[in-house]
Amino acid sequence: MSSPIAEPPEPTARPDRPQAAGPLPGAEHTPESAGQPAPESLALEPYDAVLVLSFGGPEGEEEVMPFLRRVTGGRGIPDERLAEVAEHYYARGGRSPINGQTRALQQAIRAELRRRGFSTPVLVANRNSEPFLPDVLRGAQDSGTERLLVVTTSAYASYSSCRQYREDIAEALSQLSDEGRSLQVDKIRQYATHPSFARVNARLVTDAVRASGQEDDDKLRVVFVTHSIPTAMDDTSGPGDGEGNLYEHQHDEIAHVILDEAGITLDRDLRGALVFCSRSGRPEQPWLEPDINDHLRQLADSGVTDVVVAPIGFVSDHMEVVHDLDTEAAETAAEVGLRMTRVPTVGTDAEFVMGLVDLAEERAAQARGERVDALAWPGEAMPPICAAGCCPNLRTAKPAACGRD
Repeated sequence: MSSPIAEPPEPTARPDRPQAAGPLPGAEHTPESAGQPAPESLALEPYDAVLVLSFGGPEGEEEVMPFLRRVTGGRGIPDERLAEVAEHYYARGGRSPINGQTRALQQAIRAELRRRGFSTPVLVANRNSEPFLPDVLRGAQDSGTERLLVVTTSAYASYSSCRQYREDIAEALSQLSDEGRSLQVDKIRQYATHPSFARVNARLVTDAVRASGQEDDDKLRVVFVTHSIPTAMDDTSGPGDGEGNLYEHQHDEIAHVILDEAGITLDRDLRGALVFCSRSGRPEQPWLEPDINDHLRQLADSGVTDVVVAPIGFVSDHMEVVHDLDTEAAETAAEVGLRMTRVPTVGTDAEFVMGLVDLAEERAAQARGERVDALAWPGEAMPPICAAGCCPNLRTAKPAACGRD
């Protein structure tokens, strides 16, 4: 049986707080929102702004190689190898879809905040492409921001999906400090275990199973996909005093509850497995397996005819989704005779966005010293302030913001 899903608490009004005049760097302005005050003009006390922080991506062919060099900096990957990966971007005009989708998420979060009566600006910054995080933080501080709340576009616990973002925040704040600037930054907790994330993914998988048209449960499988990481990174994912392997465990839990929920809704005996994509690094270094293409071949050999591919490890359709799944996995499925239905990512789904704003309100209440019952399903709620040693950097020790180390 699936676990019950608790409903999020009703939002409450916050005391008003003066806002800096004028637009902030990294803020997206649309005709619908320009010049229109929020219904009650409340601030998300104690935060002056919310920042959507994304991985980033190139938006033109001339940006592709510099972007890939930044992403792989310090790992000794030769340009010849990067040039192979660059072809994935060149095939799409040198443009990754992630930046546009991040801006869409920024607008959706702003709209949901305004619906709740908050006038708090929503900014956007990237770790690996413009607008770069230090520049956006510098501009926010220039515009009067003193305390800012970060929403990352990565849901799970691991070095690459959490601590690396925190390291980049710490480095950006160090740059500002060297310039004599002062800015306080918090972030919402990792949200793979927030009910809205699982609920939206369960609904999307349910819809995709219906759309597949395959009514024989023995002929259909749900394939849950996430980004592979080195096994050593997974072994140390989660709090330093924990058992590790939290990255894979969180994905596995979500996959199970999605199968339960979709199966109950459709009155079917759905089966599936967690697989991985986008493996990189040295061939001798072990990464999480199985690879999605290997798994699809095995399913075809076992008599399965239809697969529903659910990218639960991704918030939006960036390159690992549109190339590794929509191109490579789709080609493999066609080659072995599988009919493949690809599930959308959560993107700007209204329920997912409401969950992110719930998390922003939750973090704001915690910052004000209020008692908060953090909702979680499945698993346990991640802490708003990461514990010392959580998801360590196994290559080089670096300071990380929004945590106890």
